[in-house]
Amino acid sequence: MKKLVQTLFPLALCFSVPALGQGAAPGPSLSLPGSAPSMAQIQSVSPALASYTENLVLDEVWNRPGLSARDRSVVTLAALISRNQQVELPYHVNLALDNGVQPSEISELITHLAFYSGWANAMSAVAVTAEVFEARDVETSDLPEVSPELLPLDKEAEAQRQKFVQETFGEVSQGVVDYTESALFLDLWLRPGLKPRDRSLVTVSALIAAGKVEQVPFHLNKAMTNGLSKDQASEVLTHLAFYAGWPNVFSAMPVVKKVFADRGE
Repeated sequence: MKKLVQTLFPLALCFSVPALGQGAAPGPSLSLPGSAPSMAQIQSVSPALASYTENLVLDEVWNRPGLSARDRSVVTLAALISRNQQVELPYHVNLALDNGVQPSEISELITHLAFYSGWANAMSAVAVTAEVFEARDVETSDLPEVSPELLPLDKEAEAQRQKFVQETFGEVSQGVVDYTESALFLDLWLRPGLKPRDRSLVTVSALIAAGKVEQVPFHLNKAMTNGLSKDQASEVLTHLAFYAGWPNVFSAMPVVKKVFADRGE
């Protein structure tokens, strides 16, 4: 596979999470040179952080039963990309592949987040992911088509959404309203590269990680309609507390609580 961005974004692969301590599961060895600290460096600055990383985050949080390892990888990638946090991204792209997330799904996840976290954040993720894909012999034939056959549209729900957005924001920015319809809900959201539940999981995770709680009610409702359970949504919050920080999660908690209550969950 050709390196997508070799000239502009040379990235070495050298970070090793298993170096956190004896008994850690074998895993990929990846890093951004000059950016990702070694375990020795982490311990030299904060032995407590090293201990929390190994014993709390990796050994405990990632093994909680509320979400599968695959879903946790999807949530983590969405959080890292939406926040443009590249240091841990190579490791987590590899871990996602090991946890059963397909290259096509990672590709589609990045495409989706270009719209929900901005093109620049998506391009940063491309720079990292291109190197991981090449190292793992992922070919362009393994990735989603540019123009696939789209999933069926819920015409009634889309008509209601369009009417609300047009009446509420048409006089503010008709361009945004038009692209929300044509680019997002009549195209991006119907691409088959991610199942609707996973596409919603990516969106909700990215919104919470970025602190965009105003958008959470619509997308969390959509996620739960698409098959995300209350228990899974609750566990997404727990996981994101570690990858997006407690303040972002506590800002989202009242919003999520209201969604649960309104749905009678």
